Amino acid sequence: MSSVTDHEKATASELEKTLPGQNTPTSSGGPGGIDNEWTDEEEKTLRNRMDWYIVPLVTVLYLLCFLDRANVGNARIQGMQEDLWLTGFRFNWALTIFYIPYLLVEVPSNILLKWVGAKVFIPFLVFAFGFCSLCTSFVQTHTHLYIARAFLGLFEGGTMPGIAFFLSNFYRRGELMFRIGIFISASSMSGAFGGLLATGLARIPQWGISSTPIHSWRNIFFFEGLATMAIAVVCYFYMYTSPETCNFLTPRQKYIAMERLHRDSRENAAEKTQMVHVKRGIFNINNLLCALGFFFNNVSVQSLALFMPTILKALGWTSTKAQLLTVPPYVLAAAWSIFVSWLSDRYKKRGIFAIGHSICAIVGYAILISTDKAGVKYMAVFFCALGCYPLGPIFLSWGINSTIPPFPCSLSPTQLTNCTDAAGPTIRAVSSAYIVSIGTFGAILATWTYIPSDAPNYITGHSMNLGAQACAALIALVGVFYCRWENNKRARGDRDQRIQGMSEVEARKLGYRHPEFRYIE
Repeated sequence: MSSVTDHEKATASELEKTLPGQNTPTSSGGPGGIDNEWTDEEEKTLRNRMDWYIVPLVTVLYLLCFLDRANVGNARIQGMQEDLWLTGFRFNWALTIFYIPYLLVEVPSNILLKWVGAKVFIPFLVFAFGFCSLCTSFVQTHTHLYIARAFLGLFEGGTMPGIAFFLSNFYRRGELMFRIGIFISASSMSGAFGGLLATGLARIPQWGISSTPIHSWRNIFFFEGLATMAIAVVCYFYMYTSPETCNFLTPRQKYIAMERLHRDSRENAAEKTQMVHVKRGIFNINNLLCALGFFFNNVSVQSLALFMPTILKALGWTSTKAQLLTVPPYVLAAAWSIFVSWLSDRYKKRGIFAIGHSICAIVGYAILISTDKAGVKYMAVFFCALGCYPLGPIFLSWGINSTIPPFPCSLSPTQLTNCTDAAGPTIRAVSSAYIVSIGTFGAILATWTYIPSDAPNYITGHSMNLGAQACAALIALVGVFYCRWENNKRARGDRDQRIQGMSEVEARKLGYRHPEFRYIE
C-alpha cells in the first residue's frame, strides 16, 4: 500500500483514542488536547474552507477535461472536416473511438486512484490528456485523428469518476450532491468557453514550420492542450488525498474533518480492495438504476457537447456566429446545474429533480422536431441544455449516496481495520466509476445521433434524444418508488432478520443491506 494509506492507518489508531466511549480519560482526548466535540460554527468554517479550496480546483480540472474532449466539434466547422477528409461517417467514427478506451479504464482507474492517491494520479491524468490534445494539432489524416482520440479517451476515462470519489473523501453524504453538481457544471461551462476560445484561436495567423503549419482548427487543439498541461503541473502542488494531508487546514480542522466523516459512515480508510467491494459497488439496485439513468442522459449531454456547433450552423448561420451562439445555452445550464444541486442537497431529494429535468429536455427536443424556424429551434436548445446538464450530477450523487452507510455504529477504528468487508471507500470508488462507465455507453450512442444524411433538420437525432430523456424520467420514477418501498420495509422491521445473531462487526459487512440504512429518495 502507499505511504498515504500507512499514514491513514496511524491516524485511525490515533482517532481510536479520541472517540467518545473509547477509553477517553477527559473531554480533551483529541490530538494535542483537542476536544472531541465541535460546534456547528466550527464545522461550517471548515466546510467553507474546503469549498473555496477544493471545489474550484476540481471544477477547473473537469472543465479542461470536457474542453479537450468536445473541442473536436468546434474544430470540425473551422476546417478540420475538409482538411482531414472527414467524409461520410468518419467524423462519427472519430467520436466513437474516443469512448472505447474511455469506457474500459474507468473502474480500474478509480481502484488505482485509491491506491496511488489523488495528489499524484489526478494531475497525471490531466497532464496526459492535455498532451494528447496538443498532439491532435499535428494529425494529417483521419486515421491519425482516430489514434489521437483513442489515447485521449484512455486518459480522460478516469477523470470524472476519480474526481467524484475524491470529493467523497472530504464531504458527508448530504453535502456531496452540491459539490458534484458544481464540478460537473464545468461540462456546460466548457461548452461556453469552447465556443469563445475556438472563435479566437482559429483566427491566429498560420505559424510553425513549413512541413507542419499550425493554423485555424489546429490552433484550437494546440493551445488548449498546452494550457491543460501547464495547469496540471500547477495542480500537483495544490492537490491533496484526504483532509488530514491538507496544509490549508489547522490541526483542529483536520481532526474535525476526519472525525465527522468517520462518525458519518464509520468507514475503514485503510481497507484492502477485495472482490466483495467490487460486487457491493455494482450489484446495488439503486446503483443499477442510477447507472441506467446516467446512460440515457449521457446520450443527450454528449450529443449536445459534440454536435451543438453543427446543429446551429445547419440553421443557416456562419461558423463564427454558430460558435458564439453555443455560449448562452451553456452558461445558463452551468448556473442552473449549480442551483439545482444546492436545492437537491437542501431538501435531500434526488428523484423528483431528475424527473422534472428530463421533462424539460423532452419539451426542448419536441420543439426541435416540430418546427423549422431557426429562432424557435435555438430557444429549444436552451430547454435541452437546462434539462440535460443537471441530470448527470443528480444520478451520480444518488448512486454514491447509496454506498455511504450513515447509520450509527460503536465499532472502534481498530475493529473497522479488521472488518475488511465493511462498506468503505473502495465501494464508493467502484460505484462512481461503474455509474460513469455505464453512462459511457450512452456517449458512444451519442456519437451516432447526428449523421450527415440527416442534415439539416436532424429529426432522427432529436427523436433519439427525446426517447432517451423519456427513459431517464421513467428510471428516475422507478428509483423513487423503489427507495420509498425499501425504506418503508426497513422502518417496519421487515429487514431486521438480516442481522439476527450477528455481531456488530458482522452486521457492518452488510453495508447498504443493513436494516438501519436508508436510501435517499
